[in-house]
Amino acid sequence: MNLGRSLVKQVSMQTGLGELIFELYPNKAPKTVANFLRYVESKRFNGSDFFRIVTEAHPQTEDPVKIETIQGGLNIDHPNLLESIGHEPTTETGLHHRRGSLSMARYQVGSANGSFFICFRDEPALDFAGARQPDGQGFAVFGQLVDGYPVLDALYARAERDEYLTTPIAIEQVSVLHAP
Repeated sequence: MNLGRSLVKQVSMQTGLGELIFELYPNKAPKTVANFLRYVESKRFNGSDFFRIVTEAHPQTEDPVKIETIQGGLNIDHPNLLESIGHEPTTETGLHHRRGSLSMARYQVGSANGSFFICFRDEPALDFAGARQPDGQGFAVFGQLVDGYPVLDALYARAERDEYLTTPIAIEQVSVLHAP
């Protein structure tokens, strides 16, 4: 038995556009997965939404590298946020930001809590030492989309003129499926 594989968990994210299924990697990113699962198990993501879609068409003038991501969960001022967690950089986890990666949003290192994003394409600038974040620490990848790429494409297609959506896309329910 592969011990690392036995620790993999899957979650289903039911959205207004269909279902996304992610594998989470608690053996590689234990703090980040545990944080995400606290939100799932307490149903804090149920009824939340995707509120930001960043595309190459957006100015992103304050950032040295343009990215394409879909952000959801609970925004920074949401009343249901839990305490922030420590940062697990990609140099520690061995995971990388690629198409379909699930990662925690943050401002400063250690400020991640209830907001996550999905990479629409490979985004090495979001890894440790990547140019997107001035501190060079990157973001904490903790999962990968394994089913629902057409839904990911449909989410991305709902991008608006501005990054922050005037019509957010519902995250109806997020639940743990099983450990494959």
